[in-house]
Amino acid sequence: MAMGARRQPLYDQLVDILIEKIEHEYRAGDLMPSERELSERYGLSRTTVRLALQELERLGLVIRQHGRGTFVADRSVQTNLSQTYSFTEQMRSMGRTPSTTIIEFSEVEADKNQAERMGVRLGERLIKLKRLRSADGIPLMVERTYLPLRMFLSLKRPVLERRSLYDIIEHDFHQKIRVAEEEFFSSIARPADARLLEISEGAPILELIRTTYNTSNQVVEYTLSVARADKFKYRVYHQRGE
Repeated sequence: MAMGARRQPLYDQLVDILIEKIEHEYRAGDLMPSERELSERYGLSRTTVRLALQELERLGLVIRQHGRGTFVADRSVQTNLSQTYSFTEQMRSMGRTPSTTIIEFSEVEADKNQAERMGVRLGERLIKLKRLRSADGIPLMVERTYLPLRMFLSLKRPVLERRSLYDIIEHDFHQKIRVAEEEFFSSIARPADARLLEISEGAPILELIRTTYNTSNQVVEYTLSVARADKFKYRVYHQRGE
């Protein structure tokens, strides 16, 4: 492709070219051409190439390692819907470093939808937890979680900042999780979520609704999540019975 044929900045044109190669030619973990090689191949300055690679890194498409080079990032977070899901545990199993930023920890009254979904009375007190979930510093998901206050009266924000929610539910409050139902559908990012996820307003996202039950068939968690569509991949296993 001839560089400079469009009015788009040269580094931005190179970003488009490399994104296309990442999506159709390269695989996760592949070593990208060096700055010098890209400079010679496309007739661009090293500064322009460096800006393009920095943009790809910001988008989470590549990982730059000092002294080793630039590698194609593994962008997909694969989730097996046939198992209960823990973001923290899954990220660690993939060798990634999970982090959670608590944006809100408050008490609210159950509205009609929450009351129906959670099997509680209209107006019953709930704990509302809004969190930004990231891996390797890249924001992936915004979660809004509701817990019945009567089950988690002593739950405090500092504990949630150190440990996974499911670990707290099972070990601190002795609520054994039996099953988690999850449904998901495609949508577009609203302004507040787009800012947190560092994507454009109107960008494609996945909306997820998870309802988690204990062994007494009581709802212990109801979570509404918004996930970056460019980072998540969902897998379902269907097994034929005997």
